[in-house]
Amino acid sequence: MRKLALPDDVLLKVDKAARYIGNEVNSIVKNPAKVDVRIAMCFPDVYEIGMSHLGIQILYEMFNSRPDVWCERVYSPWPDLHKVMKEQGIGLFGLESQEPVRKFDFMGITLQYEMCYTNMLGLIDLAGLPLYAKERTDDMPLVVVGGPCTYSPEPIAPFIDFFYIGDGETVYDRVIDLYKEMKALGTYSRKAFLREVCHIPGIYVPSLYEVTYNSDKTICSFEPIFDDVPAKIRRQVVTDLDRAPYPEKPVVPHVRAIQDRSVIEVMRGCIRGCRFCQAGMTYRPNRERSLETVEKYALAQLKATGYEEISLSSLSTSDYSRLPELIDFLIDHCGKNHVNISLPSLRIDAFSLDVMSKVQDIRKSSLTFAAEAGSQRLRDVINKGITKEDILAGSEAAFEGGWNRVKLYFMLGLPTETEEDRRAIGELADGIAALYYDTVPKEKRTGRVNINVSTSFFVPKPFTPFQWYRMFSPSEYLTRAKCVNDTIKSSLNHKSITYNWHDGDISVLEGIFALGDRRVAPAIKYAYEHGALFDAWNDFFQPERWTEAFAATGVDTDFYVGRIKPFSEILPWDFIDCGISRKFLEGEWERAMSASVTRNCREGCSGCGCASYSAGICPGH
Repeated sequence: MRKLALPDDVLLKVDKAARYIGNEVNSIVKNPAKVDVRIAMCFPDVYEIGMSHLGIQILYEMFNSRPDVWCERVYSPWPDLHKVMKEQGIGLFGLESQEPVRKFDFMGITLQYEMCYTNMLGLIDLAGLPLYAKERTDDMPLVVVGGPCTYSPEPIAPFIDFFYIGDGETVYDRVIDLYKEMKALGTYSRKAFLREVCHIPGIYVPSLYEVTYNSDKTICSFEPIFDDVPAKIRRQVVTDLDRAPYPEKPVVPHVRAIQDRSVIEVMRGCIRGCRFCQAGMTYRPNRERSLETVEKYALAQLKATGYEEISLSSLSTSDYSRLPELIDFLIDHCGKNHVNISLPSLRIDAFSLDVMSKVQDIRKSSLTFAAEAGSQRLRDVINKGITKEDILAGSEAAFEGGWNRVKLYFMLGLPTETEEDRRAIGELADGIAALYYDTVPKEKRTGRVNINVSTSFFVPKPFTPFQWYRMFSPSEYLTRAKCVNDTIKSSLNHKSITYNWHDGDISVLEGIFALGDRRVAPAIKYAYEHGALFDAWNDFFQPERWTEAFAATGVDTDFYVGRIKPFSEILPWDFIDCGISRKFLEGEWERAMSASVTRNCREGCSGCGCASYSAGICPGH
C-alpha cells in the first residue's frame, strides 16, 4: 500500500485534504522500477483549477502512453499547506506515487497566466531546487515550461532550463528520447543536455543566449552564444488533430473542479483575427477535428468518467463547420443518458439561440455577448467583427425565446479609446434593457431583465497587432471605469443593469510580465521570497508587495508598460517565430488606427504567414 506524502496530522489541518492524496478514478500508476523517465507535470494553481485544464490532461495521456515514461500530476498547494511544507521541510510530491519531485527527471510546468509566476517559483522552491537555473546540479530534475506564457518567456527565463514553444503534442518524444540516449551512453550532464536539446524545433534554452542593452534601456542585441544554436525558435503546430493524442479516460477529481464535466476540443485556432487576442493569433492556423473523432471521444469520456455534463472546447465553437451535425448527435445521445450539454464560445445568432434553447434550461442560463467595445468605431479598431445591429438582433431573438439574463463583456484602455467610447458601453447596456421591455409583453415577462456588464482592462500581448501599445496607471483605469458606472447609473433602465470591473493593479502587473524582459526576473524572485503567492486571487494579491519588489530590484515598470513602442525597437520576444509575420502585425496596427476591418480566414486569406504550416484552413492545404 502506497504511503501518503503528508502525515495525518497535516491532512487533518489543511483545507480540502483530498486535493493532495491522489488515487483518483483513471489516474495512472506505474512501477517506478520499470520506467526510464519520470515527469512531474505541474500546474501552478490550486487543484480545482488545474484539474480543469485540458492541456494537462492531453500531455498526461500522451506521456503515459509510453511504457518507458511515467507522468504524474502536481498542483500548487493552497497557502495553508505551502506554509506547513516550508516549515516542516516536506518536499513537493507527485500525486500518483506521493514521491518527491526532486527524484524525477523532468519538472514540467504549464503557464497559462502571467499572474501565476510566483506560484511557479513556489513549486520550484518546494521541490528543493534553487530558483535560478544556473545554480542547479546534474542530479536535479530539468525544469521545462510550456503554455501561452512561453510567447513572452524572458521575465522568467533565468528560472527555467528550457521552454517548449507551441503545441505540446509535436516534439516532446524527441526530447525524452534524447535524454534517455544521453543517460544510456553516460554522456548526460545538465549542461550537455541543454546544449543538445536546443537543436530540437520549438525548444528555447535561455542560458544559450546573450542580451545587451542600449543606454535608453531598450534591447541592443539578442544573440545565441554559439554558432550552432538557432537564432530563431519556431513555434510547433499540430497539423492533424485527428491523429494527435487525446484523453479517452480523463482523471476524475476528488474535489469538485471549476469545470466538473467532460471536455471535448473540437478545433484549435480561430478564424476571427481580433487584434487584442493573443490566443487568436498564436493558435493559428484554424484546425478542426473531424465529426467522427469528436463523437468517438465524447462517447469514450462519458463512459469512462460518469460525468453528467459535456462541454465543447474551442476559441469560437460557432465556427466549427460540423456543429449542426455534432449538436444533433449530442442531443440524441446525451438526452437519453441525462447528460447536460455546455456550449461556451458561441456567437449569438439565430442558429446558436436555437441550439441553446434545445440544450439549456432557459430559466437558469444567461447569454453572453463579448462585445469588447461599446462603440462601433472601437469595435472596428479591434477587428471584433460584430456590429450593434448583431448584438441587438441577438438580444431581441433571445428575449423572444425566453431569456431575460444577459452578460456583456468589454475592455477599457484599448488603443484610440475616447470618453465617447466608454459612455457607449453604458448606452449599449441601456439599449438592450429597453429592448427587453419593448419586445416582451408585460404578461409574458418572468421578471425584470438582468443585464450584467463587466469590464476588464486591456493588456497588450506579444504577437498581436497591439503589442506596441501602452498601458495606464491603476488610478486612470478606475477613472475610466467610473465613467462607465456614471453612464449606467444615469440611464433610464439602470435598475436592470449591474456593473463590475477588474482590478487595475493586477492588470498592470500582468502587462509588466507580458511585455517585460530578463531584467524583471529579480523582482519576481524578490516578491516570492517576501510572501507573494496566488497573485491571481484577489484575496491574496497585495500590490504594495510588488511596488516594494520593483523598487528593491531597480525595475522601471513604466519603461515596459507606460509608452507606445516604435516598430524599430527590438522586442523581448522577437527571437520567436510564431508563424505570424511582423509585416502582417504592423499592417494590422495601421489598419486599427484607421478603424479598418480585416476579413476572417474563411472569407479570404489575409496573409498572416501561418500558411507556412500547411495545415487547417490555410490556402494550399
